[in-house]
Amino acid sequence: MTHEDAKVLRVDSLARVEGEGALHLRLDGGRVAEARLRIYEPPRFFEAFLRGRAHTEPPDLTSRVCGICPVAYQMSACRAVEDACGVTVDGQLAALRRLLYCGEWIESQTLHIYLLHAPDFLGHDSVIDLARTHPGHVERGLALKQTGNAVVELLGGRAIHPVNVRLGGFHRLPTQRELRPLAERLRRARDAAEDTVRWVAGFDFPDAGGDHDLLALAEPGTYAIGSGTPTVMPAPSTAGLPPDSDRALPTRSFPVHAFPAHVVETQVPHSTALHARLDGRRHLTGTLARYAISGRWLPPEVLRTAREAGLGDPREGTVCRNPFRSIVVRAVEVLYAVDEALRLIDAYAPPPRPHLDVPPRAGTGHGATEAPRGLLYHRYTLDADGTVTDASLVPPTAQNQAAIEHDLRRAVQHRLDSGRPATDAELTTLCERVIRSHDPCISCSTHFLDLTVARD
Repeated sequence: MTHEDAKVLRVDSLARVEGEGALHLRLDGGRVAEARLRIYEPPRFFEAFLRGRAHTEPPDLTSRVCGICPVAYQMSACRAVEDACGVTVDGQLAALRRLLYCGEWIESQTLHIYLLHAPDFLGHDSVIDLARTHPGHVERGLALKQTGNAVVELLGGRAIHPVNVRLGGFHRLPTQRELRPLAERLRRARDAAEDTVRWVAGFDFPDAGGDHDLLALAEPGTYAIGSGTPTVMPAPSTAGLPPDSDRALPTRSFPVHAFPAHVVETQVPHSTALHARLDGRRHLTGTLARYAISGRWLPPEVLRTAREAGLGDPREGTVCRNPFRSIVVRAVEVLYAVDEALRLIDAYAPPPRPHLDVPPRAGTGHGATEAPRGLLYHRYTLDADGTVTDASLVPPTAQNQAAIEHDLRRAVQHRLDSGRPATDAELTTLCERVIRSHDPCISCSTHFLDLTVARD
């Protein structure tokens, strides 16, 4: 051992996240020299096996990318292929797609809040332990998630990997009679969603900020979900502000078809997942970005609840950049999705046809929607008979990895600078909390961590 303070922390398997990942943290003399989020899950080659398929197939094939947010992949695929074919889906068909997406937001964000993230704030290793001390809260979370599943099942044909979505709309439309009991269930769920916001707002949050550019879709007048224009809010440091600043900064936008020119993916040695940068800078997409960019268009009662929960008011120039508080924003988004689903059901009038025709044509199409984790972009190139000749999928988690690593370094450095001794176990727990703050995914492991500490 050459330096007492020099050490390497290796977390070989992260729990309460989706997929297989690990953490490598190197400390040198009280300084964080390196923090790497290593993704070692084997490549899945979705883009490769989309090539040569019919233009009608991407919505069903890409929904298998994720069992938690298949609707996001279906909707981005539909928008991209329809864009290539020159078809615009609007009216009640677009409203039904938004309703389906609301169901996914409810179930996915609720899963993250209750099963993955809340145990961190209440001193538990898992939701099983949480259920022993807070059974009522866990039961409320499960009921909320089941409500989201019910929306997806009715609109999508089944709760996991929906089969009712197709280009131009749906295979089958719901009847108003079928929607009535769903609306009643959503009305009961609204109280649970509001209680969830108040519950998580009472957690003890570490002080933290996020000095990243924020990227989300924006659709003036509404909280963007299934459509919108990619919009960027720059990092505080670009305006000479401290990283912890909660000031909202002026935004800029670019068209969806320009996404590849702005968001560029590169390979890094320590991960099988690509890293992405926005105009050469680190950026963050997802819940915090959506609230900062679109929060001003939340309904007044939802925005009032968000303000009471301590999130600030984007209309008054304040936003939340603290990754630990992302759980509060997710709860607000669940509340919004419940209200939006009720509004859409109330306004529903069955369209004359369940779908528009989407005949093939040669061209390239682009589509982006807001998955629970953040902006999800698809691009497809078709030949004249509709065969896919090229495909590109840019998921939000890949975009967020650089921001996650930056927040890891910053959080650990802040802990080391506090003057209090930090054990390996404490640093490991801190790093896990930072990672889970960014990633609303289901666990792939039943064990909390397998930690190896190597000292020089």
